[in-house]
Amino acid sequence: QVQLVESGGGLVQAGGSLRLSCAASERTSSTYAMGWFRQAPGKEREFVAAISRSGGNTYYADSVKGRFTISRETATVYLQMNSLKLEDTAVYYCAASRTYFSSSYVPWRTHEYAYWGQGTQVTVSS
Repeated sequence: QVQLVESGGGLVQAGGSLRLSCAASERTSSTYAMGWFRQAPGKEREFVAAISRSGGNTYYADSVKGRFTISRETATVYLQMNSLKLEDTAVYYCAASRTYFSSSYVPWRTHEYAYWGQGTQVTVSS
């Protein structure tokens, strides 16, 4: 069972940047697609970005496209967040997918993920 630990969250002014990291307890590259989701107070958890098992394909929510970048190493996945907006404030969760997807598929639905981290808070202030 993969354990995931997020870090890098914090308080940042609108227009600023943060880089989130997600460290896995084992190698995730070529085994799991990885994703980032977020949940704001009173709202449902929503998809942010994901990267395929191979690392060759990525997919972003429209709300973050052009501002956020997901990347991965052997056992770590990153989310570079630029031009942050107030509406990006949320708890950000890292997730590892179920293992039966093809290497190029990028899962984006919550039920496509089997393992979740505890989350890291990102607060964007004006």
